[in-house]
Amino acid sequence: MAAEMVLSHRPGVPRNEVLSEAELEELAQRKPPSKTSVRGCLRKARCSASTAKSLLFRFLPILRWLPRYPVKDWLLGDIASGFSVGIMHLPQGLAYALLAGLPPVTGLYSSFYPVFLYFFFGTSRHNSAPLLSSPVMIGSVTESLLPSEDFLVSVDGGNTTIVDEKARDAARVDLVATITILSGIFQVALGLLQFGFVVTYLSDPLVRGYTTAASVHVLISQLKNVFGVSVGEYSGPLSLFKTFIEICKKLPQTNVGTLVTSIIAMLAIFIVKELNHKFSSKLPMPIPIELITIIISTGISYGVNLKSKFGISVVGDIPSGLKPPTLPSTTYFGQVVGNAFAIAIVGYAICISLGKIFALKHGYKVDSNQVMLRYQLPGGFFECFAISCSMSRSLVQEGTGGNSQVAGVISSLVILVTILKIGELFRDLPKAILSAIIIVNLKGMFKQFSDFSTLWKSNRVDLMIWIVTFVATLLLNLDIGLAASVAFALLTVIFRTQLPHYSLLGRIPDTEVYKDVAEYEKALEIPGVKIFRSSSTLYFANVEMYAEALKKKSGINVDRLIEKKKKALKKLKKQQKKAGEGEGEEEKGDMEAECNGPGVAVIELSGEENSAPAEPTLRSLGLPQPDFYAVILDFSSLNFVDTVSIKIVKNIFRDFHEIEVDVFVASCPASVLAQLERGNFFSSTITKQCFFPSVHDAVLHISGEQHTAPVRTCPCCPHRRRAEGQPSRPLPSSQSPTGAAQHQAVALQAETSPGGAGPRCWGGFAAHLHLGPGAPIPLPAPPGARTRGP
Repeated sequence: MAAEMVLSHRPGVPRNEVLSEAELEELAQRKPPSKTSVRGCLRKARCSASTAKSLLFRFLPILRWLPRYPVKDWLLGDIASGFSVGIMHLPQGLAYALLAGLPPVTGLYSSFYPVFLYFFFGTSRHNSAPLLSSPVMIGSVTESLLPSEDFLVSVDGGNTTIVDEKARDAARVDLVATITILSGIFQVALGLLQFGFVVTYLSDPLVRGYTTAASVHVLISQLKNVFGVSVGEYSGPLSLFKTFIEICKKLPQTNVGTLVTSIIAMLAIFIVKELNHKFSSKLPMPIPIELITIIISTGISYGVNLKSKFGISVVGDIPSGLKPPTLPSTTYFGQVVGNAFAIAIVGYAICISLGKIFALKHGYKVDSNQVMLRYQLPGGFFECFAISCSMSRSLVQEGTGGNSQVAGVISSLVILVTILKIGELFRDLPKAILSAIIIVNLKGMFKQFSDFSTLWKSNRVDLMIWIVTFVATLLLNLDIGLAASVAFALLTVIFRTQLPHYSLLGRIPDTEVYKDVAEYEKALEIPGVKIFRSSSTLYFANVEMYAEALKKKSGINVDRLIEKKKKALKKLKKQQKKAGEGEGEEEKGDMEAECNGPGVAVIELSGEENSAPAEPTLRSLGLPQPDFYAVILDFSSLNFVDTVSIKIVKNIFRDFHEIEVDVFVASCPASVLAQLERGNFFSSTITKQCFFPSVHDAVLHISGEQHTAPVRTCPCCPHRRRAEGQPSRPLPSSQSPTGAAQHQAVALQAETSPGGAGPRCWGGFAAHLHLGPGAPIPLPAPPGARTRGP
């Protein structure tokens, strides 16, 4: 009665017919799996006018959005935004070239060509480049493969040596062009193959931890320009610490003029940037303090001659005009292929992340694969270094009225004018000013240390990824650190799938919702039914733990019970064999039957001569029975299965069948069901009749069987009841010793009534009946039955 109350439907809701997966497939007419053919693939690949137009618009998004450009609404905002961002590009382009170990003019090239090409190929309206971490990664490669020590030349044939900067810069430009072209090739190839999803392996905590560590690398690398000392160039693991130690050792050699210049520039830039942020709503555009600082410091350096009087290092000659495209050397391809791939993936990850942020805010879409097919590859032929998108300049572009890619092309035109006419005027610019600009711009990166408190409260696994990424990047350098971080992030996913949350479900009263009974007080277990769910999918790494957790949650030692059953069966077979050897004639058998004493009454019923004997049950063998008769496996969290998991799930069906418990599966996705079919999971003993669309359907099916079970059902014949579509055992209310004895008596009386057509329930079976803990009740043999002693 209690079970009937628990399983009742809500008032006013009609009770529908419960369908298994097999019946549902027949009713809904499940479609057969589609087969791919060569003809079908060729038909899809056939080029038509509409297909060609779609591909053209996808490859050149400008053809789609430019004809619809609202000139009156957007043009003025884009022009103002473009000038604002272009003014920022000028000083930061020079600074980032210094960061990459390249001539300053390459920073201007990298701020022009890629941004200009993005106007034609880009899908994000607000992304702006370059990003700080890209020149950092490139600088680590140039310093490791082409250190300044390789370009030392003697002065006047003496022992004094200096660095041949022209030869070094030319070699490094050639190396960086190779890296940029390789990076572009990787991005184009991944984009054409629709491999934009690879960026998903770079989680947000990983990217933020990596960029924070990169900012530390940047800070250490710029200290030499702040203090005006020369240090060696290190590469590989622990190179950051080696550089820092050498800078500390050379602090007594600090150039005071350089240090004072750096401090004054950093203070001025920092204060004005804070004012820009505080009064951003009142200012029409941010005060271009970086450009102002560059102009003032260049004028002072030229007028006072800081280089000769105080030994302050300056930028030097900046050639005017654009250079023709050149082919890079292929000698470095094998040495930088790994670095180029890392730069391509990290740059893409940051670019698409920023693009999606602005797209979501302004209601447009960004094609992740089109971002791969972008501006990196052509830039390598024009002495550019690989770049990505910058959060600070993208925010400036958005905040100053930028609405489309037109703002980007205007900012690139500002850089073009600088390259053609103005660039050569900055040859007396102190390098300390550029280092000050770089260090102040690290503020946003260092703010990411606040992720500690956020991730500690929200997700400590992500915090661990952040910390490991940060530490690995500091210790192992940028390239090896990135690989180690990705490997660790993937390992956390594997560990989390290996250690999922296992739960037993109960029903929330008056609903069809089933929740974890350990977490919800109102969730009540269905009497006699165990509903088991895992929070992860099943595959070779966790399926054995799934089976162990199921057996543990069931509250019974399944393996030990099966072992006891096997031993009892072995013992029973020996007894039967021994009794069979002593069996003689019919009279001798009758005498032995009369001599039967108290204990176990063994009754052989001869319904059909050639029928197979029934398999002994746990009760007949004197073994403990589980307090449940059905297990429901909730497969709603599964998204795939492999051959190992299919084998283990079949073993679960087999093991619970051995202890007379029926196993059902609920909420199995169609894709997983198809994989089970292909894996030969189903057989004569495991059919789709055991699968149900939902947990509630499975529960209703089990309870429906339980309520429709006839009185004549014998609780000691589970296999007969399974054949009749009935559960192995009645509800727990009939499992008490008194209830069980009464039920057996009624069943026996019904089946052996004189007016019947013989014993229906026991026909053809050897029934071993034990009637409770008390003295056995001698039962007369039904017609046609033979009795014998133990």
